[in-house]
Amino acid sequence: MSYRYINSLASPENLNKFLELVDLAGGAGKDPKNVFQLGDKLSTGLQMQLCTQAIQKDPASAKMLEERYVGPPHDLKTLLAMPKGSLGWTYARVLSAIGYEPFNLTVPTRFETDGAYINFRVFKTHDIHHVMTGYSLDTLGELGVISVFVGQIRYPAFLFLDLVSLLLGFFTSDKLYDENMEVTDLNTTLGYKFRLISDGIEIAQAAKPLFPVKWEEGFERPLEEWRQELNVKPVMEGPYSWYTNPKIKAALET
Repeated sequence: MSYRYINSLASPENLNKFLELVDLAGGAGKDPKNVFQLGDKLSTGLQMQLCTQAIQKDPASAKMLEERYVGPPHDLKTLLAMPKGSLGWTYARVLSAIGYEPFNLTVPTRFETDGAYINFRVFKTHDIHHVMTGYSLDTLGELGVISVFVGQIRYPAFLFLDLVSLLLGFFTSDKLYDENMEVTDLNTTLGYKFRLISDGIEIAQAAKPLFPVKWEEGFERPLEEWRQELNVKPVMEGPYSWYTNPKIKAALET
């Protein structure tokens, strides 16, 4: 092993940048703005270049990137009026049940870089991916759903969140993962984090590309039809699935 190589990477400049990113990632669970800032910090540079290359390997994704498709904002009232079982109706029911609002970010006059557009599209569709994959919209399911875009397009901000979550877990985890342990303890174990990240990447590898999907133009289609078309195998059991949330279950049954 070349320790000289490691020393060259651990320059004061690189360490300061790393610590700045860790600070943002560490606070992401308390303030979503941290995730947006993390995305902005990583919107240029080598990691975003690799993400862009991954997107351009798929013709439909490359076309989406070139087109800079935005789509209309996600309006809960409109979506709730859609057919029961549709993607839009389910999305709106899930968010309403837990008191969430859709991500409707300000659309710039123009996207200055590919990275800026990728950030916008990933954040706008993030909760749709929760609905598609079945991962809960809280800390228990977050690592799973972000790992789907890690597995498909190597999205830098989510990849960094995965890595930092494991790193922080290495220092703070004081329990071994056990499927039967209390829910409040699950997310403190390294085993749980590894499982969610691995499962999310497996879903990504089995599914068709999600980046080029214009969900806004297919909200009225049945959720299950979307899943079959894109070969998305959702998680429907366990505390990391929104299907096991009593409030969401009740909302979907009405």
